[in-house]
Amino acid sequence: MPEFNHITVLLNEAVAGLNIQPEGVYVDATLGGGGHTGEILKQLSPQGHLYAFDQDQTAIKYNQQHLSQAIEQNKLTLVESNFRQLKVQLEQLNIQSIDGIVYDLGVSSPQFDDAKRGFSYNHDAPLDMRMDQSQALDAKQVVNEWPYQQLVKILNRYGEEKFAKPIARAIEKQRALKPIETTVELAEIVKNAIPAAARRHGGHPAKRSFQAIRIAVNDELGALEASLEQALELLNVNGRISVITFQSLEDRLVKAMFRERTQMQDVPAGLPVIPEEMKPHYRLVNRKPITASETELEENHRAHSAKLRIIEKIK
Repeated sequence: MPEFNHITVLLNEAVAGLNIQPEGVYVDATLGGGGHTGEILKQLSPQGHLYAFDQDQTAIKYNQQHLSQAIEQNKLTLVESNFRQLKVQLEQLNIQSIDGIVYDLGVSSPQFDDAKRGFSYNHDAPLDMRMDQSQALDAKQVVNEWPYQQLVKILNRYGEEKFAKPIARAIEKQRALKPIETTVELAEIVKNAIPAAARRHGGHPAKRSFQAIRIAVNDELGALEASLEQALELLNVNGRISVITFQSLEDRLVKAMFRERTQMQDVPAGLPVIPEEMKPHYRLVNRKPITASETELEENHRAHSAKLRIIEKIK
């Protein structure tokens, strides 16, 4: 059983943001090492219940042991599923509405640290990057089979990579000779495709490309948008959603979706009173994202890019 040496970022802030009612029904959409789940469970009475989702079998197995007491007390249900299946999975458990849900969108440290999962450019491993080990599409397929234009698109869109075209060309050239099999091979191809001057700053030169491929393999942005739409519908009045993001693409998506739900619709000029149905049903709990404290930043380098946004259903 792998040990989850994962330090949960913005743990107290995200859970406090849910404003937990002890007898409520809550969801942890990203179980991982069970950090947020454990903290929510502490605040639930025997009548409260938490449903924790993870598509990674490793996380489910770990928490079946780690949180066995809460499972035995019928306070916790583990759901092995991608959070884009939120509504379907909860309906199967006879849950039609919830009081709060937390999303921690950072890839869990154990996934990065387990070399054979192929997420990291720091470990030599087969190109994989699947969060759900049962799915067919993996990083090797993306790198070796996706056409040049598609590679440029994902490197641009998901990696915000300035050198998307030369990187895609280098991948195309190399795979014509022989398939690209490992993380180190890919990292070297990416590094050599980026001009030397640009490699001197901004961290590892393959960082953005690996992020882009990982997002494409797991359809992370599509899954997040679908899941948040469902979560907003499922919320009871006074229910809240806490979302922690670690990269700008996800944060922009969350910010835009929350803004859409909390802004007034276009109101015709000259209306003396705004009709109730035109007023938003949600409010932003924090207008600016909550970020990690100085103490947390010192203890956990992964906290530097973390942003927490919270929304509440008000009617």
